[in-house]
Amino acid sequence: MADNLPSGLVEACVVVGAAGDKLKQLLQALPQTRDRELPLLEPEVLQVHAPPFVSKESAKDSPAHVHAPAFSRIQKRRSFIKKKRERAATPPADLAKGNGVPSASATGTAPTTSTAAGATEDVSVPKDIDLIALPQLCFPGGLQISEECKDDSYHFLVFTDVFGNRTHGVVVQYHRHVQACQDGHAYQNGHWTSPKGPRLYTAYGICVISKYPYYNALRDCLSCLLMQLRTCRMSDFEERVKEFTAKLALVPIPPPGQLHVVFCLRPLQIFLPSREDKERPAVDLDLHLPFLCFRPQQLLEIITGILTEQRVVFVSSDWARLTLVAECFMRFIHPLHWQHPFVPVLSRQMLDFLMAPTSYLMGCHAHHIEDVLAETDDLILIHIDEGTVSSSSTDNSSLPETPWAARECFIRRVEGLQMHYDLEVCRLGAGTDVNDLRAQRRKWQHKINTQVQRITLELIVNIFRDVHDHLNYEHRVFNSEEFLKSREPADQTFYQKVLDTHIFHSFLRDRLNQKMDAFSRLELKTRSETHKLRTMMDAPRRPNMQEMARKCTSPENRLSKRLGMSLPNLAERSPMDTVRKTSLKKVHLNGELKAPQRPIKVFRLPEFPPPLSYSYVQNYYTDMIGQLGKAMTCLGPEDSSLLARYHYLRGFVSYVAGKRLEALSDFQNLYKTDTDIFPAELVRALVDSLAPEERVAADRRPELTRLISRAKRDHEGERARPDPFATIKKFQLPRTHLQREDFVRSIQESGIVKDLSTIHRLFDALTVGQQKQVDPEVFRFFYTIWKETEAEAQDVDLPAAVLEHLETNECVYKLSSSVKTSHGVGKIAMTQRRLFLLTEGRPGYVEITKFRDIEEVRISSAPFLLLRIPSLKIKSSLRKEMFEANLKSECDLWNLMVKEMWAGRKMADEHKDPQYMQQALTNALLMDAVVGCLQSQKAIYAASKLAYFDRMKLEVPMMVPKTTAETLKHKINPSLDLTSPQAVDVLLYTPGQLGVSGADGGGNPKLWCALSDGKVVAFDAASWSMQQNSVQVGSSRLTCLLGVNQQQLWIGSQDSVIYIINPRSMSCNKQLTEHRSEVTGLALEERADKYSHLVAYSCSAEGTVIVWDVSTLQVRKHFRLSCDRLQSVQVHNGWLWCCARDSILEVRRNGTVQRRVSLPPQRSPQLPQRSPSPSPSLSSSPSPSSSHSPVSSHSAYSCFLLFDETEQLWTGCADTDELCVWHCRDLTKPFHRIQLQDCAGVLCMIKVKNQIWVGCRGRSAGQARGKIYVVDTERHLVEKELAAHGDRVQALCSAEDRYVLSGAAQEDGKIAIWKVE
Repeated sequence: MADNLPSGLVEACVVVGAAGDKLKQLLQALPQTRDRELPLLEPEVLQVHAPPFVSKESAKDSPAHVHAPAFSRIQKRRSFIKKKRERAATPPADLAKGNGVPSASATGTAPTTSTAAGATEDVSVPKDIDLIALPQLCFPGGLQISEECKDDSYHFLVFTDVFGNRTHGVVVQYHRHVQACQDGHAYQNGHWTSPKGPRLYTAYGICVISKYPYYNALRDCLSCLLMQLRTCRMSDFEERVKEFTAKLALVPIPPPGQLHVVFCLRPLQIFLPSREDKERPAVDLDLHLPFLCFRPQQLLEIITGILTEQRVVFVSSDWARLTLVAECFMRFIHPLHWQHPFVPVLSRQMLDFLMAPTSYLMGCHAHHIEDVLAETDDLILIHIDEGTVSSSSTDNSSLPETPWAARECFIRRVEGLQMHYDLEVCRLGAGTDVNDLRAQRRKWQHKINTQVQRITLELIVNIFRDVHDHLNYEHRVFNSEEFLKSREPADQTFYQKVLDTHIFHSFLRDRLNQKMDAFSRLELKTRSETHKLRTMMDAPRRPNMQEMARKCTSPENRLSKRLGMSLPNLAERSPMDTVRKTSLKKVHLNGELKAPQRPIKVFRLPEFPPPLSYSYVQNYYTDMIGQLGKAMTCLGPEDSSLLARYHYLRGFVSYVAGKRLEALSDFQNLYKTDTDIFPAELVRALVDSLAPEERVAADRRPELTRLISRAKRDHEGERARPDPFATIKKFQLPRTHLQREDFVRSIQESGIVKDLSTIHRLFDALTVGQQKQVDPEVFRFFYTIWKETEAEAQDVDLPAAVLEHLETNECVYKLSSSVKTSHGVGKIAMTQRRLFLLTEGRPGYVEITKFRDIEEVRISSAPFLLLRIPSLKIKSSLRKEMFEANLKSECDLWNLMVKEMWAGRKMADEHKDPQYMQQALTNALLMDAVVGCLQSQKAIYAASKLAYFDRMKLEVPMMVPKTTAETLKHKINPSLDLTSPQAVDVLLYTPGQLGVSGADGGGNPKLWCALSDGKVVAFDAASWSMQQNSVQVGSSRLTCLLGVNQQQLWIGSQDSVIYIINPRSMSCNKQLTEHRSEVTGLALEERADKYSHLVAYSCSAEGTVIVWDVSTLQVRKHFRLSCDRLQSVQVHNGWLWCCARDSILEVRRNGTVQRRVSLPPQRSPQLPQRSPSPSPSLSSSPSPSSSHSPVSSHSAYSCFLLFDETEQLWTGCADTDELCVWHCRDLTKPFHRIQLQDCAGVLCMIKVKNQIWVGCRGRSAGQARGKIYVVDTERHLVEKELAAHGDRVQALCSAEDRYVLSGAAQEDGKIAIWKVE
């Protein structure tokens, strides 16, 4: 069976101590060493207990007590071979007693003796557990025999394999006494005794090993075990440890989310917290411990040392602190992951590990620190007990400081943390129940852990917030050089060291994969409004007026822009008290950081059975499955997230209980409910473990067959996917001549511009008059000019008096040299909205004109002595006189730029599309860079190649038809961050939610847009601004959208899957996979049903219709219709109306076809616009003959609408220029035709008030364009003909009957917003 089968809480339990022969030798030599210190003994592995403990096969063979696995699994094992020393003087039985620990049985434990000298014994242990070094780690300070009984001592271990997978261990050192005698005989519970001998104590190390970092839980488990061991006979020692391990092996691990697990291990209740998500480990330790040991500045130094991958060594006199504090820092840097050796506990024999030349994070005892410093150099020493951070480097190099803004924010947050539990409970009385007291402490610890995780995550986000601005996702390139230049000078040393680390490389890979982890979610929530606007408009990076105003105040405020919205008010901050480490204040995080906390649910496991009996273990699993089933029946429809966790847990338990088909069924339900926690590897292993008869039974159940095939398909896709590590590269300037394709890639990688058509025009500009390839020196010069211009704009220093005249989001993009103008001497400044003069002498503001007010731009010449100096004249509609500027050599360039900006503004105003202005601005800046790069007589001609809008103004009439201009309100571009437009396939408007804040992802209404590449983009319908976090649902074209409720948005896809998005979290974690072909339609029906108030209908292309229970996502019914490509479904008065290519069908809920409307005959040329036509073939049953349309009929229906109030059926066909209106009550009556002028085909239509809006493939001036026809439903007349799309209109939706939104195909790729009258 595969390796990745489910494991319980423990992988193994190992007992370590002194070997029996060593103890005997020590006791025999005791009289000679009476006055000397007792020597250290070499610890050895005495016992190994590991699952499986019970099995079905051994239960059949053994009639009574059976020792076999708790998990019905077969693990790959290897042997731990231990050579035994010769024991000639002592019989094996006596020697076993002399050890004080009985020899192991044959079920997975290690015997402590050998039957013959020099013999070897195989100890069967789980793979990936190394027992060679374990004795030293269980006794890192050595095994000391003492004359007094010491307290039990706990410490924690971390094991890392060559693949970076970590295993965790909790060790307790437990002491028992040994009494010596002179003759060497043994008695009294297996110990040598003598009334004259001294009382000696030896320690046993009991190490519980787990795949999961449940440090507190495993420590509590060992505490319960010790209570049993103190009162048990030594002959029962092994059996008690074995039963303890077998019980823990029965404990399932809770799935990620809000479901935790509790079990009783008398006298304590043990609590297993779940992981927050699949990417994070469980947090079962006290994350505030480092805050008690170090000041905030020192915490930042340690985090910096980890992020820069130094050789970090933790030092403490307490072994337990080493692992706990080191693990806390691993949580602090999440979602970054430490990539190097991680050994938080080094025994005295392992100190030479510190000589390793690589980066590492290790820990050693304070006793060894002088030896370490004498042998090694260049270490970052973190002394936990003293709270200090120091460096052992000989060149006195220190760690770089954390970036200032992130540092100040972190320090301010930490000052508000309340980290003393005693202050929290001083108002409470003394508790009498230990479990109640532990639960109270656990609740407080969960709260402080949550606060610490938010603060440290905010620190990481503030440090790396701007990385995504320098990523090119299409070519997987990170422009590290430009990123460094954008950092503050004082912070560049830090970033220079971090950018070359493995930890940052892994972080970059996740960003380029657009991973939606905790970092991405917080970065999006705290992104500043300025940055959101700049990202939405795709404008070149320049500081706007708000940032300039901040820059004019103080350096500290200038730096605060790095933090987006998360920085507290640093101006009011008082100096930090360096003595007091914590404050009585409670931390107050910004609203953006407060994630909604879902209520925690606890599942209590049944009481443990006798864990070494197969039948009892099976009954235990049966009881647990039954309890999980009862808990699931108590959940409401709104608890789908918790239901998914129960499915996960029950599937896990069913698997280990051997009920594989039941487990597959639970995992199938989990896949539909929450794919985020779907255990793909576990399911693949479960499928591989199916017996032949189980596989046959699974194949009889369609839902299990689909799950099995999908699991295999996903696995094959993962194996075929290239290694993401190999696809990240840093941006480099080209070194060879660039053909057009290479030039496009290089420009996109540089981050200058993404749009393909713009890059092609730039290529033509740089290759004017030469071979069609760009010289690498020309590219380098162009890139340098572009970046220098960008840097100059960053350094523009406008006085406050000037800033008052500009809007907050305006940016200065171009500044001329000082010139003489008709308004005085000064510099001409260009923003995206206007031209103004920055006067010299006493700096002042003189507005020249806004681009929309320009009437004329031309070049003239002004007399100067005997010369004629070129000047630029601009006529504004708001001024009588012309503005004139003697721009000299800059005149031609400014003429091109101003004309392009003027034309872009006119286009933007006419088409209500602000992107035209942004594109014109990009064109103007590219002109500037081209002229600066070429510096020749042909430079201006080359730059004119980029005058796209100015040329369009001359070639194509810019005027939009009056009706279109009056009805069109706005245009938005959902493909803004892509290299080329994507088709808008589906649109859906969802209303806002009262009482839901914007931080929770709700509140405002939203417009959902499905693009052709499987991406779903959401717009805030209050401002028509794009939401930052789009959702990728598969890679196929999306066909339909349905807003089911506030928690579910259903999306049908060509890949036959229905994806379900949570509109609040913008995440897709549910899928319905019952369809076998393209999902083409979705509909919703409210029923007066006690058990299922809301049902949904979905249809697929081959004719299948499925009825869904929305609350449970279960299939209630399904049937198949005989038709040619089923395209959509609607519900009217309890009847289903289905649109196929060849007919419209009225269907009962049971799937019976009541009526069928075939395609209408083609319209004769002489028919008037509203002439009644004879009815086509009509059938009341799904007869084969009625499914075929007459030869003279149209080729295919494309859409239909039903009006209950007028009892009319409106239909449209994909290749005709008309609508057909039928009488629903009597379809045999003649129908009416409504002709649509210049229409080449009807694609979609919706009803808004008393109008029908029809989206078509139209013709305008001999060119194919998208058209919308507004038809009056009563008079059957076309009221408006709207043309604002450059491609066919294939999506329409209504926003509360106030606006209609239309989406176009790929050539246009935009959404138009229309006013409804």
